[in-house]
Amino acid sequence: MQIKLAYGKGYQEVDIPDAQVAGILRGNTAIPGKEGREMVTEALHNPLGTPRLRDIIRGKGARKVVVVVNDITRPTPYHVMLPPLLEEIHAAGVGVDGVTLVVATGIHRGHTAEENREIYGAEVAEKYRIVNHNCDEELVSLGQLANGRELLLNREVVEAEVLVTTGLVGLHYIAGYSGGRKSILPGVAGRKLIEANHALMTDERATLGNYEDNPVHHLAMEAARRVGVDFILNVVTTPDKNISKAVAGDLELAWLEAVKFCEANQIIAIHEPADLVIAGCGGYPKDINLYQAQKALDATAAAVRPGGTIILVAECCEGLGEPVFAEWLDQASQPQDIIERFSAGFQLGGHKAYAICRLLERVRVVLVSRMDPGMTRKAFLTPVASLQEAWEQVSFHHGPAARVLVVPEAPSVAIRLRA
Repeated sequence: MQIKLAYGKGYQEVDIPDAQVAGILRGNTAIPGKEGREMVTEALHNPLGTPRLRDIIRGKGARKVVVVVNDITRPTPYHVMLPPLLEEIHAAGVGVDGVTLVVATGIHRGHTAEENREIYGAEVAEKYRIVNHNCDEELVSLGQLANGRELLLNREVVEAEVLVTTGLVGLHYIAGYSGGRKSILPGVAGRKLIEANHALMTDERATLGNYEDNPVHHLAMEAARRVGVDFILNVVTTPDKNISKAVAGDLELAWLEAVKFCEANQIIAIHEPADLVIAGCGGYPKDINLYQAQKALDATAAAVRPGGTIILVAECCEGLGEPVFAEWLDQASQPQDIIERFSAGFQLGGHKAYAICRLLERVRVVLVSRMDPGMTRKAFLTPVASLQEAWEQVSFHHGPAARVLVVPEAPSVAIRLRA
């Protein structure tokens, strides 16, 4: 069987004996009956739990609207989402100079002007003011959250007359699902608060697909409610990045509508784990660096038996992708060093190193990437240059009877063992 997985902006291929392929696991990829633009427009015209956005703006007499947008690491179809959203804002009498787009970078680097054109479209990037969030500067305190942490958020966001958030709803390895409240925390929050939120990953409830009793979700929702998000526009996308669901309106009600759609389409149950899992990230930008590609490992962890192997296909054109993550890996001589360091004290960035190393306690990970082999080994992963080479190595190790599961877009699904 010929397997072809997205890799950066290209592909990696491998030929595997049909008898060894136990399954190719994908979410429900049924083609929606409507175009993405039509779904977005309908969602804006029929919001859940709120008036239309134009009516909210008029009701407040607002002339300044802030729209929080995802950064480059979240491949969001803004070329489809932003035009009807901006039309709705302008229909309330707000001019181009009254709209600011704040990029929810979290702790990630800010965008270049060229990246803004690529992500949001040339017309939007040239006409509208776009501001990168900086988690260390221009923050405003809104007091303490219920857990005692200070709520420090981006000044532009806090001072918005009307605050709109946009995003992508999908599975998230510690928050349960992305989108909604995550535009605020971690999107436009201060570094210490982002660290405190991510530190909750050690709670067994902070896991892929769970939100009902998830402390990471609840803290983020509290932060978003506190700052006063007026309206959200979120979408769910297919693996080829087309919109399959659009929701708009109340921060929680609209987001939950998208989550229910994801639950029906992105949770995959299997009867037993495999000896070998081949996990793709879905290509660029989901595999832009190892920091992002790690999500594919969490998504597929349940699919591989103890002692088995995951082949992770991720170009990682930007290498490791985060300085603290890189520092933790560089200073460790074995995975146990990372686990002990994490237990001694949480540090944002180091948490991704911990997530990898806790998985390595039970499985081996082979990485197909462009990273320097030495850098890959520092992450305690086995480097190979191609998927075919990885298959030849791993199949020799596991033997011709090994069962293989292929997960082409691993960050887009959650795999569960049937009870």
